[in-house]
Amino acid sequence: MSDELDVIIVDDDPSVCEVLTDMIKKFYTWGNVISFTDVDEAISYCLSLEVGVGIFVIDVFLGGQSGFCFLDSIKDKFPAAHEDSVVITGSASDDVVNMCISSDVHYLLEKPIRPYALQLAVRAIVTKYLTFARRLLRDPSFAANVTKF
Repeated sequence: MSDELDVIIVDDDPSVCEVLTDMIKKFYTWGNVISFTDVDEAISYCLSLEVGVGIFVIDVFLGGQSGFCFLDSIKDKFPAAHEDSVVITGSASDDVVNMCISSDVHYLLEKPIRPYALQLAVRAIVTKYLTFARRLLRDPSFAANVTKF
């Protein structure tokens, strides 16, 4: 079982993947940063993982598919994929915002991405997992109840 919380980037533009990877690697220390320009390759990778926990940085439009379809395709393996995602777009329209809201995506950033905005969004997702892990370690009765789920 992996003990890391990886960031998985999916954008059909290789230069955007490279920039996002570089931005995130400057502050992210809790796991690996992996990027994909091919949606099907990203789906295969995610579904092959042993543990279904990760942080996703996803473009809204991925060639012929949408980032929301990508998240839907991995949600059986990653039940929190939507809420653990940062969706990026060149232009945030009402439709994109409504899709985020209806999909339970809480972080939407417009390109060009501001590094501090990306950092805060990713750290907010990480904090959820760190807080949960601390509670498991500090509260044995809570930890025992979690294993019953």
